[in-house]
Amino acid sequence: MSYIASRGFRYPLTSLTRQLREELYTQPYASINFASHRNSISPADNYHPKTGLLNTINNFLVKLWNPCLRTNFIRRKGEDWAFELIKREDENTDFANLGPVNGPMNLLACYIHDGPESYSVERHRQRMHDFLWVKDEGMLMNGTNGVQTWDTALLIQAVVEAGKAEDPEWKNMLVKALEFLDDQQIREDCREQGVCYRQRRKGAWAFSTREQGYAVSDCTSEAMKSVISLQHLPGFPKLVSDERIKDAVDTLLTMQNRSGGFASYEPIRGSVYMEYLNAAEVFGRIMIEYDYPECTTAVVTALSLFTRKQDPQYRKDEIEATISRAVSWILEDQRADGSWYGSWGICFTYAGMFALESLASVGRTFRNDDKVVLACNFFLDRQMADGGWGESYKSCTTGTYTPHEKSQVVQTCWVIIALLEAQCPEQEPIDKAVRLVMSRQKADGSWDQEAIEGVFNKSW
Repeated sequence: MSYIASRGFRYPLTSLTRQLREELYTQPYASINFASHRNSISPADNYHPKTGLLNTINNFLVKLWNPCLRTNFIRRKGEDWAFELIKREDENTDFANLGPVNGPMNLLACYIHDGPESYSVERHRQRMHDFLWVKDEGMLMNGTNGVQTWDTALLIQAVVEAGKAEDPEWKNMLVKALEFLDDQQIREDCREQGVCYRQRRKGAWAFSTREQGYAVSDCTSEAMKSVISLQHLPGFPKLVSDERIKDAVDTLLTMQNRSGGFASYEPIRGSVYMEYLNAAEVFGRIMIEYDYPECTTAVVTALSLFTRKQDPQYRKDEIEATISRAVSWILEDQRADGSWYGSWGICFTYAGMFALESLASVGRTFRNDDKVVLACNFFLDRQMADGGWGESYKSCTTGTYTPHEKSQVVQTCWVIIALLEAQCPEQEPIDKAVRLVMSRQKADGSWDQEAIEGVFNKSW
């Protein structure tokens, strides 16, 4: 965005762009004083208002720096470095980019710099289709180029946990899923990764595909767990070698924060005060990484499985220390009411499931840990009359548990998993919840999409 603005690029007016101006604005385009609307935003979208510090900096840039102080030499240096980072992002992701925010921006930057007929522009145009999909609401844009690795890993684990992995009916499907994870593991680090501010990624898995190229702590962990689980069952091929699994472990061990917790893409690199410069308005907590109980749990359970099933001696002391520090952080992050705040699903329900899973993996259950008892009671106290659980997206924005008006199948399943992992002795609430889930299953085996379950940066 800074590169495009600095270049002062404007596309020639056409009949299409003229029609778009008429459609998008509530008054004639020529009558709008855009400079006066620099901070105009709908109250509904203004979740994270710009701070006074950021407004001061913006005013300085607009009124003094750009027109009076910025020399052509500084401008060219800045543009050259910005475009170098754009090129490296394109190179490291095969033009998929991190997501559909920087993807279109990079496309436009390449259009300006390389020309409309360039390979970079053509490849970007092809990649735009990765994000688009059509449903009953019309054409929508995904937050990434898919969830392929994440969904495949969790599906494998579901079949294994259900005891169906060795059933001939499912084996062919699982072998194909294992082949997919084998193909999607990232095999090399970015070229000069320090120059483009990238985290180690060799041996990791991305959220979507290998081409997208961004290592994610929980995606790597869940994929590694799925690979280890299948490859230790009779009759399954060993596609991912021991060395490649060790590569995944090596990458995970680089991602722990000083606190003991784990973030998503990389360790925390800056101060929380960076949020004073957050210009997004619709999202909170986006300027740096943060510790997440979901990501921390995924790493704890993956490393625990690795030492238990794969290689008990490999980097043993480091893995034990990493798990110990991570579990300590999870315990510290628990709120007084027994809950954990979640950032990648809604919200206390999602985080509580993961946290109790990680504690169970190190032997901390309802029988021997007061914090687990507290967490189980948090869930039991919020069970609805029909046996289910339902939590509103408003929990994410307010930071306080907010019940949904109706129970939700997905969230009910999350709580069932949490209580089972914790070895909660209260059987009747679990049975009642299972009956609710069964009652909503359709004839074809599926369940209806109910309320939203996902979340991103405190905003849905």
